[in-house]
Amino acid sequence: MDLKEGKEALVSARLNGRMRAVGVPDVRQYLNFLEADTSGRELLNLVDALTTNFTSFRREPAHFELLKTRVVGELPRDSEIRIWSAGCSSGEEPYSILFELLETLGLAAASRIRILASDISRRVLERAQQAVYPLAKLSEMPAAWRRYLEKGTGEWAGHFRIANPWRSMIEFRRTNLMEPFQSRVRFHVIFCRNVMIYFDRATQEDLIRRFTASLEPGGWLLIGHSEGLCGLRTGLKYVQPATYRKPGLNAE
Repeated sequence: MDLKEGKEALVSARLNGRMRAVGVPDVRQYLNFLEADTSGRELLNLVDALTTNFTSFRREPAHFELLKTRVVGELPRDSEIRIWSAGCSSGEEPYSILFELLETLGLAAASRIRILASDISRRVLERAQQAVYPLAKLSEMPAAWRRYLEKGTGEWAGHFRIANPWRSMIEFRRTNLMEPFQSRVRFHVIFCRNVMIYFDRATQEDLIRRFTASLEPGGWLLIGHSEGLCGLRTGLKYVQPATYRKPGLNAE
């Protein structure tokens, strides 16, 4: 994580929250506590505190239009579709990917869809797996997606949940992108949006290199619109803003 100048107030506030939580009075004692915690739990809590997890359903919709108009159409018919949502936060992105595919291909295609959703934060992964969201988030969704939802009642009034079997179609996995990727498969699309803003240029270049190796020939890498690969050695072709493609079969 590259915490640039200007982040001091944010880091101070979030460190103070962790210091209160573990009952230490200053940063030096908190650092000692952190280093003495051989379980690693407090380090994960610190990462959770320092990362910002903001997302929405169908965020940056141009990527979802690309998914249904180009990506799906260029895959072999009846083939498996493998997509990785890297930095999935509280789950809105992978569920949006799933619903877009189901609406484009039809429900019968569900058995072909493989979606991996990963994040470094245990807290947001738990929320993503619970798949419970406030009703206000319905405004982010096309009306057709409501058939994949169930409305909360009782203590869950004012919320909805992604219904099964759709909820169980997403594989959630805690992943630190600085460590070797554990997946043995290659993906047709990797979404990694608004994650690399936390990394310096050398780290970004290394991550893109590993993402590229994890893509099928002709596979797509989708990044945040506030991010860019200009000046990085990637081996990817620029397609349109925040959209890159690995050279290979049918890649233009």
